[in-house]
Amino acid sequence: MVSKTSLAVNIENLCFHYPGNSGVTYDGLNLRIAEGERFGLFGPNGAGKTTLMNLMTGLLVADKGTVELLGHKIGTKSKAVNKLFGFVPQDFSFYQELSPIENLEFFGAWYGLNRKQIAQRSAELLEILGLTEVSHKAVENFSGGMKRRVNLAIGVIHNPRILFLDEPTVGVDVQTRHAIIHYLKQLNKQGTTLIYTSHQLAEAEGLCEQIALVDKGEIVREGKLDSLLEEYGHQDLEELFLNLTGKDYRN
Repeated sequence: MVSKTSLAVNIENLCFHYPGNSGVTYDGLNLRIAEGERFGLFGPNGAGKTTLMNLMTGLLVADKGTVELLGHKIGTKSKAVNKLFGFVPQDFSFYQELSPIENLEFFGAWYGLNRKQIAQRSAELLEILGLTEVSHKAVENFSGGMKRRVNLAIGVIHNPRILFLDEPTVGVDVQTRHAIIHYLKQLNKQGTTLIYTSHQLAEAEGLCEQIALVDKGEIVREGKLDSLLEEYGHQDLEELFLNLTGKDYRN
């Protein structure tokens, strides 16, 4: 059992229903994620992964229950709370007509960084993510992989203590995927908690140490990935996933 003082995320008795009962619902969900964890959230299409991610980041507000990040309640609209985490969504979250450096300047200022901090951090991220040579070119002309890297840079510009990642490598080539996962592991070594969801289960297996399988608004199983594979006698995450969530088509 993880103590509350060392929790990155603490969800207690979470209830959420979309208006008109459309979409997945949560009724009394509980989840704890320790600081420094590499945590994976997996499930079939429509299982509620993105909904739960949006509840954890305050994009959706729970009907009942609480979501705390590092002991602070989410959804208070407090900038202090928002600075604790970064979010890399599946959809691109930047201004297409601007360059990477202009996007980083805008979002860095939104997070409250001063000009010197923005300049230093932007230069660092552009170099790490291989975007220095195109730093002043419009993002709308970039390849999908380059746009993914811009998305990631924006999500970490303010050095968040928790980083939420919703399909961060979808549509990229093998080299870009490898580089992004390597960088995420480096962030984690520096203390950043990673909360990640993806359909790339082989990739996920190499990144995540702790996982939760979600289906129909419920956590079907959670725990250390190695322990769950041993418990169910499976060789990899895909086998475990199919065993616990079924093999039927999902919409």
